[in-house]
Amino acid sequence: MEYRTLGRTGLSVSVMGWGAGGPARLGQRDNINTESESVDLLLEGFDAGVNFVDTAEVYGTEDIVGKAIQQRDRDKFVISTKKSTRKEKFTPEGTIQSLEDSLWRLQTDYIDIYHIHGLRHDDYDYCLNEIVPVLNKMREQGKIRYIGVTEAFNSDLNHDMLQRALQDDIWDVMMIGFNFLNQSARETVLQPCIEKNIGTLIMFAVRRALSRPEKLSEAINTLIDSGEIDSADIDLSAPLMEVVENSDAVSLPDLAYRFCREEAGTHVILSGTSNPKHLRDNIASFKRDILADATIEQLKHIFRNVRSVTGE
Repeated sequence: MEYRTLGRTGLSVSVMGWGAGGPARLGQRDNINTESESVDLLLEGFDAGVNFVDTAEVYGTEDIVGKAIQQRDRDKFVISTKKSTRKEKFTPEGTIQSLEDSLWRLQTDYIDIYHIHGLRHDDYDYCLNEIVPVLNKMREQGKIRYIGVTEAFNSDLNHDMLQRALQDDIWDVMMIGFNFLNQSARETVLQPCIEKNIGTLIMFAVRRALSRPEKLSEAINTLIDSGEIDSADIDLSAPLMEVVENSDAVSLPDLAYRFCREEAGTHVILSGTSNPKHLRDNIASFKRDILADATIEQLKHIFRNVRSVTGE
C-alpha cells in the first residue's frame, strides 16, 4: 500500500481510505452485514495496509469503526469523522455535544480530523463565525487534532463552498468530489490545495455510473445531449470499454480508482464496500502500477468539458 503525507497535517495516510458512508455503509444501510461482519471487513482492510478510515455521525457506523480500532493499535490509524450541518443541531452547543458523542462511539480520546459535513455555501459564514471558534477550542483541549470541511457535491457541482473556504487559512483538510467523469475540481480546488498544502480526501471516485454499465450509458447520453461530451470521442455501444481494454486496467472501477490516485494534489481516495471480495478487488487496484500517460490523457480529453454530473 502506498502512503502519502496529508498536507499540512503531516499525517502519513494510505492512499486508499476506508469510506464508512456512501451507499454501502459497511453493509449496515440495508442490513447486508451483521455488526460483527462489518467489523471483520474493516479489520481485513486494516491488515492490508489501509490506515485511514472516514465516518460521520449521520452514517451510523462510528460505533463499528470504534470496535474495529479497539482491536488494533489506535495510534497507528487516522480517524476522520464529521459533524452534521442539519439546522436543529448545527449550533455551537450542538457541535460540542456531537463531538463528545462521536468520541464515545469511536471509543477514543481524540479524533484526528473532525469535519463540518456537507457544508453549503449559504451556511459558510455562519460556520466560520459561530462553529469554527468551537472547533478551535476543542482542538486546544486535545479532542481534535485537525479541522476539515466536506462539500455537498451533488448540489454544489461548481465547488462554490470549497472555493469560498479556500479564502480562509483555517482548514487543514478538505473532502472533494472528483472522478474522471467530472474533473472540474482540478483547477478550482485541487490546485489551490497544493499551493496551500491542504490535505485532500477524494469522494465519488467510484459511484453508480462507474460501477453499473446501465448507469454509465445514461450518464454518457445525458452528457452528449448537453454538449459536454463529443459523441465522436466515445463508443456508445460499450462506453469506455475500449479505454479499459487498451490499458492495463482490469475493470472500470479499477480504472476510476487509479485515475484519481494519480491526479496531482490527491492524498486519500475513499473506497467503501460491504463485500469482502469487492474490498480485495479495491485493494488490488490501489496496489497496481500507475496508468499509462496516454490512458490518463484520453480520459482527460473525453470529459474535459463535463460539469453537470457527479457519477451518482
